[in-house]
Amino acid sequence: MQHPELPDRLAHRTRELVDVRSVSRDEAALAWHVKKVLEAGGVDARDAGDTCVLAGVLERRDRPLVLLAGHLDTVPEQGNLPGRIADGFVHGLGTTDMKGADAVMVELALAAAARGTSADSAGAVDVGFVFFGREELPAAESALTPLLAREPSLLGADLVVVMEPTDNAIQIGCLGNVNALWTFSGRAAHSARPWQGENAIHRAAAGIHSLAQVPHEIHSFAGLEYTEVVSVTKIHGGVAQNVIPDHVEAHVNYRYPPGRSPQAAEHRLHGWCDPYGTLEITSIAPSGPVPADNPLVDALRAAGAGPIAAKQAWTPVAEFGAAGLDAVNFGPGDPVFAHQVDERVSIAALVRSYEVLERLTCG
Repeated sequence: MQHPELPDRLAHRTRELVDVRSVSRDEAALAWHVKKVLEAGGVDARDAGDTCVLAGVLERRDRPLVLLAGHLDTVPEQGNLPGRIADGFVHGLGTTDMKGADAVMVELALAAAARGTSADSAGAVDVGFVFFGREELPAAESALTPLLAREPSLLGADLVVVMEPTDNAIQIGCLGNVNALWTFSGRAAHSARPWQGENAIHRAAAGIHSLAQVPHEIHSFAGLEYTEVVSVTKIHGGVAQNVIPDHVEAHVNYRYPPGRSPQAAEHRLHGWCDPYGTLEITSIAPSGPVPADNPLVDALRAAGAGPIAAKQAWTPVAEFGAAGLDAVNFGPGDPVFAHQVDERVSIAALVRSYEVLERLTCG
């Protein structure tokens, strides 16, 4: 379908959403705003509680059901509000991750209502829209998993398109994510007589060196490659220049592939770290399963989505997967710009994302 007004519509909708502040745990105003915009455009939308908004068809009927899903929250501000439109981009907090995608969802829902699309009208698939909060926090705090428990009708969907930034490629599955505190203990002493103590920094150095030797490991699923990696990302210790320290803390981040359970991932990380210090798991998120032979993934590709690749990160496809749903990542944002000070999304990418999903849903 030809939409000469679409670039302006998507650009201004994205900026409008950007300008409603929604840092994680502060998404209520944006959830209310999205609901009101949809209702004003004739969309059947409702408050699903806890910063979640649902719209469109939300229960499996005669046709396949596709859910489009987007989170409403952003990382903290970095002087990048309000949004602005310039040089073919919308700039501002959350444009890439993922208010540009939210704008695409809103405009698709409004266009369907304007066409008079209903559950009984002709179309390739039925479409539901899922907006939720707290995605940028540890998975245990996400609003999505409780939503899926409250709304069992959503579990009948044939495919979920999570509109995380992929630069309009299809990214399948995702890595699991473990965060842990690694503590090294020693005994304090005067630095002039270090033999009277036990240096926790030296113990930490030995442990961190050992962890650094763990090779990156590639795992293949359905012809896609996922790289398993473990890293120390923060370290803190020391008392004074003349004190042998008795305590050091390091933060460990471990990304594990589809096919490995959270329990197995935790056990693996303990095996690497326990010989050197005490490991405390602070958060763990499951990996996202790789959908096998789902014809709607092929239909998304045929509708003009970019190439299929593995998702070398964590996304909510893991939460949908844990609920038994096939889910893929596809969205207009370029991951390069996510969480940057000058976060931006290309207006051309917004248009392409809209048109691909319109072809998928309208046939």
